[in-house]
Amino acid sequence: MTVGRGGYDHEVHRFEARNISTAEVPVPVGSIWEVLRSPECLAELTPLLDDIAVAGDHWCWQLGGFSALGVEVSPSFTEHMAFEPEQSIRFRHDPPDGVHERAGADGVYTLTELAADRTKLDIDLTLHVDLPLPRASRRAVERIMSSTMVRTGNVFAKRLYERLDVDPSTATQTTVRA
Repeated sequence: MTVGRGGYDHEVHRFEARNISTAEVPVPVGSIWEVLRSPECLAELTPLLDDIAVAGDHWCWQLGGFSALGVEVSPSFTEHMAFEPEQSIRFRHDPPDGVHERAGADGVYTLTELAADRTKLDIDLTLHVDLPLPRASRRAVERIMSSTMVRTGNVFAKRLYERLDVDPSTATQTTVRA
């Protein structure tokens, strides 16, 4: 695909990375739920995320700039959000009609009450971005995306624990790259 007029003049390819992580956090499920359902809290806790604008069940995520192999991007993307109180938040890329967004995400936050004061949080997140880079750069770009997602997830977890006043040594965290 070639994008013209205000876009790229080179062939554009889709790159994606998936990250799956699990944490057991020593707080009630409602405490984590209140943070995850708040666009303001998510914007504060998530590195690279500047803002989330809400329009009903659609959230527009504005990322700060980052670069991959010399290409600088500052994407925004619209997600359809589906909430199942204190159980899950599902999101899928759903731009407005007629709008092409060069990035998006699909995933789910799943909360499971393990005890009155302990919650399992599973996050399964796939990001995609359209970049004017050759297909041959796929492994390098997706490796950068994946490592950035892991670092971002680690900082998110640290900030979440601070917000919930949790000692990180009392939580368990596992990250699986998929």
